[in-house]
Amino acid sequence: MKEILKNINMKNNENTKNPYTLVYDGALTENVKGRVNINPVSYKIKDITIVANVYTPPNYNPANKYPAIVIAHPNGGVKEQVAGLYAQHLAEQGYITIAADAAYQGGSGGFPRNVDKPANRIEDIYSMADFISQYAGVDASRLGLLGICGGGGYSLKAAQSDKRFKSVATLSMFNSGLVRRNGYMNSQISTIQERLKQASDARAQEAAGGEILYANNSTTLLTKEQIASIPVDLYRQGIEYYSITYPHPNSSAKYTLSSLLDLMTWDASTNMDLIEQPLLMIAGSKADSYYMSEDAFAKSTNAKNKELFLIEGATHIETYWKPAYVDQAVTKLTQFYTKFL
Repeated sequence: MKEILKNINMKNNENTKNPYTLVYDGALTENVKGRVNINPVSYKIKDITIVANVYTPPNYNPANKYPAIVIAHPNGGVKEQVAGLYAQHLAEQGYITIAADAAYQGGSGGFPRNVDKPANRIEDIYSMADFISQYAGVDASRLGLLGICGGGGYSLKAAQSDKRFKSVATLSMFNSGLVRRNGYMNSQISTIQERLKQASDARAQEAAGGEILYANNSTTLLTKEQIASIPVDLYRQGIEYYSITYPHPNSSAKYTLSSLLDLMTWDASTNMDLIEQPLLMIAGSKADSYYMSEDAFAKSTNAKNKELFLIEGATHIETYWKPAYVDQAVTKLTQFYTKFL
C-alpha cells in the first residue's frame, strides 16, 4: 500500500508542475511561437460553464482557414488526459482541435457532480462544435469528430443527427448504455431489474433532498498485487492509467446512481444507419471491449466510406498512452481526416 501511495503522490506532484495540468507524456508546458499552442477557453451550456482547451497548429494564422476536430473524452476522463494527447497530436498535423470537460464532470460546472447522462454528453459534443465553429481560423465546413472510449459511443450518436460533422472517428469505442445495462461483456444481465430499482430509489432520494448516491465510488486504494489480479484488461489497466500512471485530480470514475435510469435505456449502436458520413473506428486487436466497435460498425450500413482498423497487439487502455499504438492511431486518423475533411 505504501508503494502505491508513493507512486500516486509522485505522479500528482509531477502533474502540478505542468501549467495547464496536462498529464500525458510530451504535453505542452508553454506556448512557443511557430509550434502547437494550447488555449484554455470557457463557454456556457445554458447556465453551466464548460472548460476546454483549444490546440492550434504550428505557425497558426487566424487569417487562414483550418479544418477542425472535436474530441470527446472517455467516461471518467478529463481533457488533460488522453483527449488532450490526441488533440495535441492532431494539431501537430495541421488541425485546430478542441477537448472539453463534460458538463457536471472534471473542471466544468454542474450539480450534482458526476452526473453521467447520455443526453448531456451528446449536448457536450454539439456545444464543442458550436464553439469551435466560431473560433478564429476555423473552416466550419471542414469539421471532424473523434470520440474516445465512452466519448466514442456518444460521438456515434451525435454524428447520427449533427451533419456539421463531415467525418467521424472513434478510438476504443465504449457503448456506455450497453455496459451499464448488461454489464461488461454481458456479465450482469441477470441483475438488470435489481439495478434499475436501485437507480429509481436513488432518484427518489435525490428528489426528496436526501444524500446523492454514487456508483463506482470506492475510495479504497488497491495494492499492486490486487490490481495485477484483476482478470479483465480494461478494468485492471484502467485503474493503473487513471489512478497511478496518468492521474488527474479532476478525473473520477464515479457517477450518480440515478444516471442509470437514462444510461440503461440507451444504446450507442441504435440508429447507426443514420450515419452517412465517412466513418473510421479504431480498436486494439487485444481489446476486450472490441465487441462494441464490431457491433456498431456492422450496423453502419449507410456510411459512404467506412473502415474498422485494428491496432495489432493493443488493448483498450494501451491505445490511450502507449507511444507505438498512439502513433499508429494518429497516423490512421490523419490519413482519414486528410481524405474526408
